[in-house]
Amino acid sequence: MYSGFLNLIDILGTFAFAVSGVFSAMERKLDIFGILIISFVTAIGGGTIRDILVGNLPVNWLHNDTAIWVILASALLTMVFGSYFKHLNTFLFLFDALGLGLFTIVGLEIGLRKGFGAGICIALGTISACFGGVLRDVLLNKVPLIFQKEIYALACILGGIAYFMLKRTAINGDVVTGLCIFLIFSIRIIAVKFHLSLPQITVK
Repeated sequence: MYSGFLNLIDILGTFAFAVSGVFSAMERKLDIFGILIISFVTAIGGGTIRDILVGNLPVNWLHNDTAIWVILASALLTMVFGSYFKHLNTFLFLFDALGLGLFTIVGLEIGLRKGFGAGICIALGTISACFGGVLRDVLLNKVPLIFQKEIYALACILGGIAYFMLKRTAINGDVVTGLCIFLIFSIRIIAVKFHLSLPQITVK
């Protein structure tokens, strides 16, 4: 289990991705069991893959009851009140973008605690943030955003680079964390709002 500020970030990220998973499942008109499964996969998928890669076994959610209860509470509340939101796509996007920023930082911090270099830490942050969404989209028979032209994983990478650059300054560590979460969230929103994307390569 994590401690302090990192634990708070992990809880918020779990909440954000759990809600994102519920909205995605509701869009596909899944039943309650299906919605809960998609919510769990979205919230813990990336962290599970990360923990397996770095040898954090058993993975965090197996010995962290808080994560399970956060996912259940988030899913149930969203199922009850989600129907009041007319534009589910907007809420899905906002919660997904927020989870992206939060879980990137969790992955970075875990990499640092394991003694990995900056590049590996950024990769772990990106995996933590993106692969729950990948599993969600695959289960819902959609092409994952990370494999499309949208700026998704790149936001995590840029946020990770900024994190290590700011760590070299005299700025308080918690402030650096907050700034990087906001940066990743903002990059994702700006990219979608202004239709910014990576170039596509097509075969003629």
